[in-house]
Amino acid sequence: MLVHRIDDLEADGLADYSRLTDVALRRVTEPAGGLYIAESTKVITRALAAGHRPRSVLLQEQWLPDVEPLLAAYPDVPVFVGEPAVLEQLTGYHLHRGALAAMHRPELPDPADLLRDARRVVVLEDIVDHTNVGAIFRAVAGLGADAVLVTPRCADPLYRRSVRVSMGTVLQVPWTRLPEWDAAVPLLHDAGFDIAALALADDAVTLDDYAADPPERVAMVFGAEGDGLSRKALASADTVVTIPMLHGVDSLNVASASAVALWALRARSQPSHR
Repeated sequence: MLVHRIDDLEADGLADYSRLTDVALRRVTEPAGGLYIAESTKVITRALAAGHRPRSVLLQEQWLPDVEPLLAAYPDVPVFVGEPAVLEQLTGYHLHRGALAAMHRPELPDPADLLRDARRVVVLEDIVDHTNVGAIFRAVAGLGADAVLVTPRCADPLYRRSVRVSMGTVLQVPWTRLPEWDAAVPLLHDAGFDIAALALADDAVTLDDYAADPPERVAMVFGAEGDGLSRKALASADTVVTIPMLHGVDSLNVASASAVALWALRARSQPSHR
């Protein structure tokens, strides 16, 4: 490995790791620079397994033995090593998971390619909380949906917090960005999907009824925290679905709602005849 002991916080290659707590800065620079940050050896392992290329690694000395086998195929990737206090000064927070990697972002697939063989997909409309995005990806991975599609203004799934909360599953679940609804609806319909908007509405059907005989292909649409789905999303839906609630509670957190809907609508071994 190309190991570099940090003695200068302005050294070439360290800029990728500076000011990680500045959310606005990272949202601007990571997509434009083609990078994302993988945090912890577990997440780095999943990123490499997904075929993502590392640009560099930042870690504490004791994590070198864990990282060395991961980088066997990348002998030219620089590994920056520093004391905990130095790394905290660089990144702005305590590096308690031991290692970070600056990873090159993979090219996003065409939505039509993801939809072609899928039966269950999740659409995230303008969800801005990175924690919720990561939790939804984890639910998708665990409960078996085929892909996630995010709208143009949805939070970045590869933002550090999203990747961490997802336990790295955001690096395993196929995902891409959708165009605006005017173009997204034909894409989903051409692939044979029923667009099911999870929302409160007078004409909504309950999740129990919808799941009793679901369409063969379902795109579950979840909206932003607080405001829920936009009028455009609701107008684009083929069905509005609501989760029945008790004790005066009208809805769940969007990540929790996604897990409930994914479980209820998980693809069965036999296709539906609806």
